[in-house]
Amino acid sequence: MLIHPWDAATEDEALAFVRANEFGHLIAAGRDREVPVVVPTQFLLAGDRTVLLHLARPNPIWAAIEENPAVLLSVAGDWAYVPGSWKVLPGEGDPRLGVPTTYYAAVQLVCRAEIVTDAEGKAEILRAQIGRLEPEGALADPVEHERRFAGIRGLRLTVQKVDGKFKYGGNVDAEHRRYAAERLAERGGPGDAAARAHLVRRLEG
Repeated sequence: MLIHPWDAATEDEALAFVRANEFGHLIAAGRDREVPVVVPTQFLLAGDRTVLLHLARPNPIWAAIEENPAVLLSVAGDWAYVPGSWKVLPGEGDPRLGVPTTYYAAVQLVCRAEIVTDAEGKAEILRAQIGRLEPEGALADPVEHERRFAGIRGLRLTVQKVDGKFKYGGNVDAEHRRYAAERLAERGGPGDAAARAHLVRRLEG
């Protein structure tokens, strides 16, 4: 992933984004494959260096991980299209000559994968994931479904590298970024509020 200096995220910023968006694509290259295996999946960032998830046993990613435990977890979102006219301040020039762009956040976690096959290990992963998403006590403990455990495998990913990109106009001056923030607030489309929040946070930070 190309990351210009003005778009680079701190590790804390990148991990906070991942924690707030715990759905992404797990990519396993395997060994000597023409294409990697890519799996869309929900996951849990437990602490800053561990990712937990589970997948169905027939998933094709298991063979790729067994060949090569180095995997990539990619998370992207909070994107918004920025029309070219927004890149030209009033009175600055012809809005038709503005260059459009897309604002977005993207984080890639380089990890080493450990496959979890024992029942207690699977139960621990399921407890952690359910604990993030369900009210306490709303569901039975996962061991109540142990007979179904044969149909899944768990994954514990150890994060080895964090690459974060927050592309929100960091290559232009504050006045142009504030103008874009105002236009995002006015438009109010899907993703605009989140993109504007990132833009303003990075502008004021």
